[in-house]
Amino acid sequence: MMDTDLFLYVERLRAHELRAQAEHARLAGKPVHAVRRWEIRLGWTLVEMGLRLVHRRPAHN
Repeated sequence: MMDTDLFLYVERLRAHELRAQAEHARLAGKPVHAVRRWEIRLGWTLVEMGLRLVHRRPAHN
């Protein structure tokens, strides 16, 4: 399992790369296809849900 700090660093780096790509595409005048926007949104929602599950406290029995 990856260290939490390292995971956050990698994710921040990837987010920075994605923002740079989006800015490049925006400046180039390339429209982002609506389906692709939904795929990206769904992907990040799944990542967020996964992180919430990982950080969830165990139930006391």
